[in-house]
Amino acid sequence: MSFNPYVPRPIDRPARVPLDGTDLRVLDDAKIFAVPEDPAEWPAWRAALSRWRTEAVERIGYDDELYARPEFDWVASNYVVCLAWLWDELLYDHAEGRFTPERFCEVAERDFGGFDGVVLWHAYPVIGVDDRNQFDFYRQVPELPGLVAAFQARGVRVFVDYNPWDVGTRREAVDDVAAVAEIVEWLGVDGVFLDTMKEGGTVLREALDAVRPGVALEGESRLPLERVCDHPMSWAQWFADSEVPGVLRSRWFEPRHMPHHTRRWHRDHSGELHSAWLNGAGMLVWESVFGSWVGWNDRDKGLLRAMRRVWNGYAAWLRDGGWTPLADHPGDGIGVYASRWDHLDTPMWTVANTGAAHDGPWLVTDERPGHRWYELTTGTELTPVALGDGRVAVGGPIEGGGVAAVLASPVPVILPVHETGPVDTTYPRRSAVRTPAPRAIRETVPSGMSVVDGGARELTVRYRLRETGLYGEVPYVDEWKPLPPRLHNTHRLIRPVTFTRHAIAAREVTNAEYADFLADTGYRPVRSERLCDHWSDDRPPAGRENEAVTHVDLADARAYAAWAGLRLPTEDEWQAAAEDGLLDLDGPRVWNWTESEHTDGRTRFAILKGGADYAAEGSDWYLDGGPQPPEVSVKFLIPGAGLARSSSIGFRCAADLPEDAR
Repeated sequence: MSFNPYVPRPIDRPARVPLDGTDLRVLDDAKIFAVPEDPAEWPAWRAALSRWRTEAVERIGYDDELYARPEFDWVASNYVVCLAWLWDELLYDHAEGRFTPERFCEVAERDFGGFDGVVLWHAYPVIGVDDRNQFDFYRQVPELPGLVAAFQARGVRVFVDYNPWDVGTRREAVDDVAAVAEIVEWLGVDGVFLDTMKEGGTVLREALDAVRPGVALEGESRLPLERVCDHPMSWAQWFADSEVPGVLRSRWFEPRHMPHHTRRWHRDHSGELHSAWLNGAGMLVWESVFGSWVGWNDRDKGLLRAMRRVWNGYAAWLRDGGWTPLADHPGDGIGVYASRWDHLDTPMWTVANTGAAHDGPWLVTDERPGHRWYELTTGTELTPVALGDGRVAVGGPIEGGGVAAVLASPVPVILPVHETGPVDTTYPRRSAVRTPAPRAIRETVPSGMSVVDGGARELTVRYRLRETGLYGEVPYVDEWKPLPPRLHNTHRLIRPVTFTRHAIAAREVTNAEYADFLADTGYRPVRSERLCDHWSDDRPPAGRENEAVTHVDLADARAYAAWAGLRLPTEDEWQAAAEDGLLDLDGPRVWNWTESEHTDGRTRFAILKGGADYAAEGSDWYLDGGPQPPEVSVKFLIPGAGLARSSSIGFRCAADLPEDAR
C-alpha cells in the first residue's frame, strides 16, 4: 500500500498562508487556510486573508450576481443537509410499499434538531445490475414528486444527485445535462448534488436556470474559485484542518456560499463540527454510507442540535455580518477559539473548545456599556468580568469538545432555556440482523434437484470491497479517503458453515413455471411495478418460456417458493452446491436471489450469487457484472417500489430433507 488511509493526503491538508508579502495566488486552490500556531501572528494572518480575497475578486473578475438573486436567499441558511438512501427504512416502509417522510423528519428533529435539506441518493450502489441508468432509478418511482413536496411542506429543501461516471448503462436520447434538467423539473427539487464532480459547468447551470430560478448546484470537495459565482453550495469532503481551526477558503471568499462539512467514515465528528461552527458553514449528516452504518454518537448529535438553535435564529449574523476569525482569544494554552460576527451593532461570537473541559474565559473583548451578554445555545445570561483596562472576560464552564455562542445585545433578549446535551461519545453500533430462513421439508427429493448431505464445511468467499461492505460491517472505519487498493480490491472471507440435509435445484425457476404460479394464485405484491416486465399479456415471450424468470424481487421469489412447498437456498448452500457441480450454470446467466436478507433497521440487503451476462462497463462504481465463479458474493441493497426487479436477477429453489429422503 503506497499511502496511509488514516492520514489526509497532501491535497487535503490546510494551506499555509504566506505572511511575508509574497504572491498569495498560491491560496486560490486551498481547501482550508491553516492558522499559525503563534497567536502573535494572527493579525498579520487575517490581513493576508483579506488581501488575498480582495486580489482574487479582482483577478478572476468575480461576479456575485447569483447570490444577489432573491430566489437563492435560502442557500445561506441551509445549514444541515442529510444524505439519505432513498430506501432508508426511516423513509420507506417496505412492508406497506410507501414513503414515510413524516417519520423521517420526526427522527431528524429528535436526533439532530431537524434537517434543512435532504439529498435523495437513489442509484449507487445498485446501478449496474442491469442497463437502467441513473435517471431511470428516479423515473421508475412515480410518487417521487409527492415525496419531494412532502419534504418541502416541512421546510426541508430537496436535492437529487448526478453521477457523471454513469457512462456504461442505457444512454439517454438526449445528453446528461438535459436529463438532469428534466428530472429537476419533474420532481420540483431545489438543488443538484454533484457526485465526484467539483463543478457542474456553465451548461448545466444554464439548463437549471431555464427550468426554474433558484436551483442550487453543490459540487463535491474543492470547488474551483471561478465556480463559486454559480455554485452557491459545496460538499466539503476530505478537508483536513490545522491544529487551531482554520478558515474555509470558499466561505471566506464569498460569505453567502454554503459549504457542508463531512467526514463520512469517522465516528467522531467534533473536528468538522468545530470547523463549521467557526466558519459559519454547514454540516452534512450521513449515517448510512451506501449501506454501511456510520451513526453519530450522542455528544455530536447534541452539539449539532445546539448549533442549529443559533443557526435558526441568527443566520443573518453569519451571512451579512463582518467576520473576524480567531477573535478575542482569552490567552495562550487555552484550546478555546472564537469567530466574531458583527451585525447591527450587536456582535456575536461562535465558540469552540477543541481541548479538555474548561472553566474560565472564552473571550477577552472590549467592554460594551449598556449591553447584556447571553449564551445562545443554552439560553442563559452571562455576567462579564471587568478586567480594569477597558476589557471584559466572558465565559464559564464548557465541556471538552463543546461549543457555545455569545451575543452582546443592547436590548434585553428573551431566550428559551435548554439543558446541556449528553456528552456520551459511545459509538451507536447497529447489527445487520439476518431474516431467519424458512423451513420447507419434503419427504422425497423434488424433481430437478440434487441432494446435499448435512455437515460442516469451510467456504472461501470472494467479494469486491465496495463502500457497502458485505455483511453489515463498516469497511473503512475512521479512514480518511479510501482509495485503491483499499477500495474496489478483491477480499477473501472464510465462512465456517454447517448444513442440514437439503436439496437444491439445478436450474433457475423458468418463465413458464412462474406463469403457472401467477395463474394459480393470482399473486399481486404490495408494489407490482416491473413484475415480469418483459412479458406481455401476463405471458412470457414466445420461445422464452424455459429461460430463467427475471424481473422478480426477493418477495416475489419467496412467494413462488412457498407456493411450490420450497424455499430459496442460502448463499452458502448455493455456493457449496455450485462448487460441487450440482448447479447448471451453462447458458444465459442471471444473478440469483438467496435467502440472505439482512437489515440494520435502516438498510435492507441480500447476497446475490452467480453473476449475470450483463455487465456495465466504464466505471468501478457499478455493481459487479458478468458471469462470476461460485465463491463470489455481491451485497445488493434492496430498493423499494419494484426497483429490485431486474432483468439480470432470477432465482432457484431448495428444500429441506429428512435423513432418509431419496
